[in-house]
Amino acid sequence: MASVVEYQGPRRGYRCGYCGCPEGKACSGMWAHSMTVQDYQDLIDRGWRRSGKYVYKPVMNQTCCPQYTIRCRPLHFQPSKSHKKVLKKMFKFLSKGEFSKGNNEEEPMDSQMDNAVMDDFVLKSKLDIHSDHRPLGEGYNEVIENEVEKKEEKLEDKKTKELNQSHAQKEKLGSGEPSSSVKVVASAPKPGKGADLSKPPCRKAKDIRKERKRQKLILKSQTDKLEGFQVQHEPQLLPSEKPKLNQRKNIEDFIFDILPEDAAHRLEVRLVPVSFEDPEFKSSFCQSFSLYAKYQMAIHKDTAAECGEAEFTRFLCTSPLEMENPPNGPDYGYGSFHQQYWLDGKIIAVGVIDVLPYCVSSVYLYYDPDYSFLSLGVYSALREIAFTRQLHEKTSQLSYYYMGFYIHSCPKMRYKGQYRPSDLLCPETYVWVPIEQCLPALESSKYCRFNQDAKAVDEERIKELDRLRVLYKRTIMPYNVYKKRQKGPSDEAIVQQYADLVGQTCSERMLLFRS
Repeated sequence: MASVVEYQGPRRGYRCGYCGCPEGKACSGMWAHSMTVQDYQDLIDRGWRRSGKYVYKPVMNQTCCPQYTIRCRPLHFQPSKSHKKVLKKMFKFLSKGEFSKGNNEEEPMDSQMDNAVMDDFVLKSKLDIHSDHRPLGEGYNEVIENEVEKKEEKLEDKKTKELNQSHAQKEKLGSGEPSSSVKVVASAPKPGKGADLSKPPCRKAKDIRKERKRQKLILKSQTDKLEGFQVQHEPQLLPSEKPKLNQRKNIEDFIFDILPEDAAHRLEVRLVPVSFEDPEFKSSFCQSFSLYAKYQMAIHKDTAAECGEAEFTRFLCTSPLEMENPPNGPDYGYGSFHQQYWLDGKIIAVGVIDVLPYCVSSVYLYYDPDYSFLSLGVYSALREIAFTRQLHEKTSQLSYYYMGFYIHSCPKMRYKGQYRPSDLLCPETYVWVPIEQCLPALESSKYCRFNQDAKAVDEERIKELDRLRVLYKRTIMPYNVYKKRQKGPSDEAIVQQYADLVGQTCSERMLLFRS
């Protein structure tokens, strides 16, 4: 099986969906009749993206709003304070049905539709194949233990304080000193009253807690040593130090937090292949399309004619990717999927994604505007990150989450940089650079080369054009053979341009259709 593409060349001078410039957009595109997941993986690692079967690449040094491919590293991702707020809001809504429509964060505008070229779709995908119900895990037990421990400490603190006050009162009475809480009788103290010297002296509750925690750490160290771990020394706690027993909650702890049995709502996310041969995809098509039309008209102000069924099918229900199910791949295989968010039996959001050999690549998200108060854009992006982490457990090489394009010159598109750690793709050498290193340069210039090595070049640059493969008159042949059979003017310039954009490896694997 080989990818078959039809290169259509560059197109310049049409309206930009981000800055509104009437003639500022520039990109190159090709129609993908079919494509393997590995070829598409390699293409997006060179700055390409797809919209339906149309695959496009911005001309970075010419377009008005340079679009840099951005990827997040989910294995090291930690949700920010604002991310946690969105996750807690969803949990509160599901468990108690509580929400506030007055304090909603504005949903980022993550797509602009351009019917002329199909390349202004900036992407946002969302998914997960699990519901929000799961068994109690270690993280949950740990939280319970910490809460119990805090209550014990408060109780112990109170008892110790009362005991200290009692001893202090007795000592004052025994020595003839006045006490503020006890009425003093003008008589000699009775023998045997006062502090009991046979008992240990009173200690502060804070010191008692420190000692108890130190003993726990020592015991844990001894247990680890018995289990085969090499413990170099027992932990030594300085008086000013507090042992950090509470571990930071990861994204799964928030997303898959256990719901009560009497939860107000139930959310289920189903992953279905983009194929009309799939019964679940086919049966939910009408409801999914209706939601898409509602979203486009409410959020993007499209007319009913602009978001008809044919446009929906072309845009989000067709894909050039061939489904693949290798033995060591994900359970659902590689390819294009719809992620349907079902709330109490009704679809409220649909994310479109591509599952590729090294990443989950977002394509689009549409949702019911009536549920905007749940910040579905942010919530589903976090679910996507968690899903990528789950896939990594089965397929170790799949460890990245591609969020589409980062457009620094468009303030509304900068939100993707908040999912960290993340990297931007250098538009000249196609190496990944941490976003923190890229932002200073982007502040001073729209177009930047991120690779600081001045001598670095594109490792996939074309070295042998004759090895490029061509599909001509239903026959596969290398380019040097095609040139001899070609009739009419030479097309070497356009073929060379295509080869430079896709790189040496893809040019030798994919078939360039020529008529």
